[in-house]
Amino acid sequence: MAREFLTFTLTVFMGFFAIMNPIANTPVFLGLVSDRDATERKKIAKTACITAFLIVVGFVVLGKYLFELFGITIPAFKITGGILLFYVGFEMLQSKPSKVHQQKEIEPDDGVAISPLAIPILAGPGTIVTAMSNITNGSLVHVAIVIVIFAMMILLTYLAFVLSETIVKKIGEHLILVIGKIMGLILAIMGTGMVIDGIKLAGF
Repeated sequence: MAREFLTFTLTVFMGFFAIMNPIANTPVFLGLVSDRDATERKKIAKTACITAFLIVVGFVVLGKYLFELFGITIPAFKITGGILLFYVGFEMLQSKPSKVHQQKEIEPDDGVAISPLAIPILAGPGTIVTAMSNITNGSLVHVAIVIVIFAMMILLTYLAFVLSETIVKKIGEHLILVIGKIMGLILAIMGTGMVIDGIKLAGF
């Protein structure tokens, strides 16, 4: 049982890390807040992270009821979610910003913490699918693990945003690009796995 929860925890962590990728998102954050001072940047990072956390946790807690309300079956969700994750991962492998994970044109404004940072960069469809796919057949313990791991990812993202200038200077944009491609491959593999699980659950 302990080994099962450990495997589940690592799977959830890798899924969130791949889709949110705090390191790869630091240049995006810098581009959005380049004209702000350090205090404002911290405030924006904090607001974006808290908003994203509340959105995703809301879906995790209310996921079961949303499924029932809209008549969504678990196999259908896993197949659709898997295709979506594969698509995001495939675009990341091609070094393209995902169309379902980011906006095409990002214009900084006073609400930049909410959009596009919180939505869709941090709490986009890919993040929500990753969260909900891990609790579709899970117990309350699984739900708790997903929420705790996501809270850790939000904390890592906040720290990455606050230290964004240092990270970009130390690591360099080329290495950040390589990390993004590796995360894209992981997402594509996870997406394929979700589709296979969905097909098995559907009885095909």
